[in-house]
Amino acid sequence: MDFNGDAPALDLTYSDVFLIPRRSAVGSRLDVDLSPGDGTSATLPIVSANMNSVTGARLAATLARRGGLGVLPQDMPLQELDAAIRWVKSRPVRWDTPLVLPPHATVADASRILPSTTGHAIVVADPSADRLSMDAITGVVAASRLATALPDAMLGDLVRGRPVAIDAADVTDARAAFDVLVAADAETVCVLEHGWLVGTLTQRTALRSTIYRPAVDREGRLIVAAAIGINGDVAEKARALAGAGVDVLVLDTAHGHQEGMLRAIRSVSDAGLRLPIVAGNIVTADGVADLVSAGASILKVGVGPGAMCTTRMMTAVGRPQFSAVLETAQAARERGAHVWADGGVRYPRDVALALAAGAASVMIGSWFAGTIEAPGELRTDADGRVYKESWGMASTKAVQARFGRLDAYERARKELFAEGISSSRIYLDPLRPGLEDLLDMITSGVRSSFTYAGAATVADFHDRALVGLQSASGYEEGKALPVSW
Repeated sequence: MDFNGDAPALDLTYSDVFLIPRRSAVGSRLDVDLSPGDGTSATLPIVSANMNSVTGARLAATLARRGGLGVLPQDMPLQELDAAIRWVKSRPVRWDTPLVLPPHATVADASRILPSTTGHAIVVADPSADRLSMDAITGVVAASRLATALPDAMLGDLVRGRPVAIDAADVTDARAAFDVLVAADAETVCVLEHGWLVGTLTQRTALRSTIYRPAVDREGRLIVAAAIGINGDVAEKARALAGAGVDVLVLDTAHGHQEGMLRAIRSVSDAGLRLPIVAGNIVTADGVADLVSAGASILKVGVGPGAMCTTRMMTAVGRPQFSAVLETAQAARERGAHVWADGGVRYPRDVALALAAGAASVMIGSWFAGTIEAPGELRTDADGRVYKESWGMASTKAVQARFGRLDAYERARKELFAEGISSSRIYLDPLRPGLEDLLDMITSGVRSSFTYAGAATVADFHDRALVGLQSASGYEEGKALPVSW
């Protein structure tokens, strides 16, 4: 990356900078390869934050199906982490995971996990069965139907006719799948393998499969990462997660450049698990040098830029994110390591700027918390807007969950020094309620950024990005007007 002019002496946020077009030979945004090349098998430079309100098994599987990487949070009990990892590994790669509810479930029940929107549906059947044959499936209810039915109506009563089904063996590729759905004139079809339900498919799903490449392990299963803290027997926790099939280990603490982190990295590295070790959070080249020397291969960068984070206002500690990524990425590159930019992204432009600064991938938190796939139930405010709750990982709510097993006195001491937002409403975008909808928007913008820079790969973008500085009014000038002239 180059600055257009002299490099600034002060630290910069994403809002302080912009990308300048360069001569390009990249003909189409679809010619761009977004694979991060960071030692993971991700094909998309997007990582979901290891926050309780952001990443659960469902979101991790959906993200991996489109090429990204979900990081399960460390606050999950080890047994639940094990189960979540194994669940992701068992999900279909080519098809959507069926959302199954029983016939007696009501519209109100369904509305807590799925809003009224197009492109999503509920398979009505007994969800307790390990496998479902077509005979066990009552039908399929489109999510859009939920808006016109009474809350106490049972899903079984909303079914109209038998669901359309296709055999997995008959679908040779994603384009063929799209053509099959168009021919069937069906919004959602059930996909069968040897007579058993293995997934569902929509036209949008099939279309996305022609653009995205799933992130899979050597056995062809979806990949998933998990976070662990730096206290206790860190190596033993890492071994347990590796045994469950985790693909990437994330050693996570608010202040990553500390002796406790270095000991934790060494212990996991010495365990010989042959998994990428991510460690952070840090914001300096010195932090990179120490963590890489201890055994980390990816550094998580960012202190204070997150939407749920109050660290900078409480402690004055942190660093503007663009400069933090720029410095750490250069230091990491010199040591054969990589950087994940963690926090501070509000628009697709910010993702592109993080990559321009040298990040291999960009970690997204609150933006993903307001999606169908994020953990937690959907709620509706007085105006009928649908939202989910989100909270910071240093907040009182998170501390209570993390230290719930301590006695009352010790837990109270922990809560006394909690910081961050304990509850915030993250509203679903009516036009982009699902994770994949956001990925479409983000990657479309980033791919175009690459074409403007004349870059066909992430590595090319690191080299060719040309960045300029702008004033606050310059930033405002780039925003679309919310109303007409």
